[in-house]
Amino acid sequence: MSTPADCRVSDTHEWFRVTGTTVTMGITQHAADELTDITYVEMKPAGTSVAAGGSVGEVESVKTTSEIYAAAAGRIVEVNAAVAKDPSLVNSDPYGKGWLVKLEVSDASAIMALPDGPSYDKKHGH
Repeated sequence: MSTPADCRVSDTHEWFRVTGTTVTMGITQHAADELTDITYVEMKPAGTSVAAGGSVGEVESVKTTSEIYAAAAGRIVEVNAAVAKDPSLVNSDPYGKGWLVKLEVSDASAIMALPDGPSYDKKHGH
């Protein structure tokens, strides 16, 4: 699955989709494939302030636990309850139903400076 062109992607394999001041984020297909079967997702609750580079939560798989990092400072405004109930959504639909959190940010420039989906795919051989 290709990374959508409207996503920006960090070096730690989180994707970000910016809509105004709201940023939806999740992990890339590459990251989901590396983790294999995701068994548990725990995000910080809505209302939590997050620093740029700060953790918004973690994803656990049969192999490892991975922290999920925000590329810009903001406040969590929504957590995807569906992935808490069914973590496999992160594996099966990472750019759609498998999103993790939505952040409200005052400055998305750090995110917009990240590579877009096709650039990320090229770098990671997809």
